[in-house]
Amino acid sequence: MSNDGVNKGRRRFLTAATSVVGAAGAVGVAVPFVASWNPSAKAKAAGAPVKANLAKIEPGQMVVVEWRGKPVYVVRRTPEILANLPKMNDKLRDPEALELQQPEYVKGIARSIPGHEEFLILLGLCTHLGCAPMFRPEVGAADLGGAEWLGGFFCPCHGSKFDLAGRVLKGVPAPLNLEVPPHKYETDTVVTIGVDQEA
Repeated sequence: MSNDGVNKGRRRFLTAATSVVGAAGAVGVAVPFVASWNPSAKAKAAGAPVKANLAKIEPGQMVVVEWRGKPVYVVRRTPEILANLPKMNDKLRDPEALELQQPEYVKGIARSIPGHEEFLILLGLCTHLGCAPMFRPEVGAADLGGAEWLGGFFCPCHGSKFDLAGRVLKGVPAPLNLEVPPHKYETDTVVTIGVDQEA
């Protein structure tokens, strides 16, 4: 009788232990399998589109979004910023943005999609050697040219300057305007970066 009780206890213990080990093994197999459904870091870096909520950006503010492992600057421009853009034309290397550093649907000196001039969307990489330019929106900054500086971007690596449309100033190392990535407005306040706007 006592042996029978021991065998039943041992049988229950072995059954429970085997069940626990089997369940752990099933979870160990299932987790990597389910995780394989998500895009890999390599796929994300290769260019998966990203969405940005523009409603959260205050006028005059810039936010940074990551796309393809690169910083994308999104600036909400004020009416004063937009009014100052033509005043910069004689100081710029390519004022009409004729050297294609933007998709064809990005138009005008504001370098934005028509109807969305309030927002500037740029790759945050200097066209000289790829440093990240600093957002310097203050007008008249003494260290950037005083009264001639109407706000823009300053690259601390080699001194390149860009206006608040990402257009490069004359006499700096950067040869081209900052690049505008492909983007598409889903609504007035949501933009997808990495997808082209339909014509």
